[in-house]
Amino acid sequence: MNILKNVLQGTKEWLSIRASHFTASEAPAAFGVSLYLNRNELLQQKATGKCKEISDFQQSVFDKGHEAEASARAIAEDIVGDDLCAITATLDIDGLKLLASYDGATFGNNIIWEHKLWSEELAQQIEENNINEHYSIQLDQQLLISGAEKCLFMTSDGTINNCKWMWYETTDKKKDAVISTWKQFKKDLEMYEQKEFEDKPEPAAIMQLPALSVYTKGDIAVHGNLDAFKEASDKYIASINKDLKTDEDFVNAEATIKRCKEVEQTIKTAKLSIIGGISSVDEATRVLDYIDDSHAKIRLTLEKLVKSQKETIKKNIIDAAFMLCADHASNISREFLNINFINLVTFLSRQNFETACKGLRTLASLHNAVDTEVAAIKIKLDDLARVIRKNLTHLPDDLSIFRDLQSIITKPEEDFKLLVESRIADQKRKEEEATQRAVSEASARMIKLKEEESKRIESLPTDIKSVLADEKKQAELIVQVINKSPDQLTGFHKWWRDVGRNITGDRMFLAKSAWDAYKDESSK
Repeated sequence: MNILKNVLQGTKEWLSIRASHFTASEAPAAFGVSLYLNRNELLQQKATGKCKEISDFQQSVFDKGHEAEASARAIAEDIVGDDLCAITATLDIDGLKLLASYDGATFGNNIIWEHKLWSEELAQQIEENNINEHYSIQLDQQLLISGAEKCLFMTSDGTINNCKWMWYETTDKKKDAVISTWKQFKKDLEMYEQKEFEDKPEPAAIMQLPALSVYTKGDIAVHGNLDAFKEASDKYIASINKDLKTDEDFVNAEATIKRCKEVEQTIKTAKLSIIGGISSVDEATRVLDYIDDSHAKIRLTLEKLVKSQKETIKKNIIDAAFMLCADHASNISREFLNINFINLVTFLSRQNFETACKGLRTLASLHNAVDTEVAAIKIKLDDLARVIRKNLTHLPDDLSIFRDLQSIITKPEEDFKLLVESRIADQKRKEEEATQRAVSEASARMIKLKEEESKRIESLPTDIKSVLADEKKQAELIVQVINKSPDQLTGFHKWWRDVGRNITGDRMFLAKSAWDAYKDESSK
């Protein structure tokens, strides 16, 4: 951790440093869980250096927060049992430049303090020891940078009466998640292309139709401006845009649908007025029916267009996002020869994106939800690949005892390492046992053969035994000679040739025994 001395929060120097770092207060937005800023908005801010202007109301809230923090510092120091100093610190890790501004830290930096302006909702979360990710992720980064053991997390208005606090501790897994999330954010930032999305627009001004005036007199004639109203209605319908692409197009279409419903109701009212005044109004009612029908048709058309176009746009956005993730998974899979990486990816489906987009109406919100989900899935893919890479380093060259590698490769590294060592040790034990059995069986066979040979020799006549003894002695002598001089091996071959000429029947067996005796001796 690098503590930035003489850098006060809120100064131009502090703001400049924040612009070039990934800050703890921005971390929730990078995760897509911020209460105030979505991920795409943060990308835009980091890419352009432009931030939303702070309203007077927001500034007043910030000022109240600073006042409460100053008053609450004494309360926090009593809880900690040490002085707390406001600091700003940075940490360069894995190519990332991280920053955190601390409301307070002990001089040994083993405890940090984070204060939030009093909130009933946050106070309830603190009491339940279950704070929103918007807060916990910020604390995870603060603890990562500082290396502190824990954080005193507090909400208050500066008084002891409205003050709730808890101790927060992070984990290695959460700190790794902070690093992984910022790594993916950095990649997205390097490839950032600004998308312009306006705030939800107001509908354009709708062509006004003249007030419909239709009435009857005693001469059973229809009076009013029906013809003029029909002409204006036709022009209005002809002007309606049916090529819906932008948020503005959809807003205008929805306003037009509302306007058509109003006209339809106006027509119904006019028809009732005519019918109540005369008994025969064929021409008037036909014109009114025509206007009514034309507005009903365009309204239904627009309703269908709005629904289908929104679904099409949503589908196209989701399809593009899904392919980005699928391509990322495919690129990773090429790295692993013995692993089917794609089959291990159980968290990638279109439903992820459908859920993320549920209830969203604007293009900006759709893109942000989908882009945030893409980043989250890419992080999961990279984490999965990282686990596999580490586990593969523990495998031997021979994978014959790991035919289930696909199902075990995603185990935690320590568990996987123990499993590999256990299997290798078990295989070695089995091989040693097999070798021992083979040696034992061979030894038993040799003993049995020697016993059988001895029995056979004992059953031979005395003169043959004598010959055998002499030939064994000759064989032993030759062995001795050969041990002294291996070049004399041909001497035994010569003896064997000479003796063999005159040996038949049992004597041949005796000569063979002599040869076996030589081999036994020479192999020792």
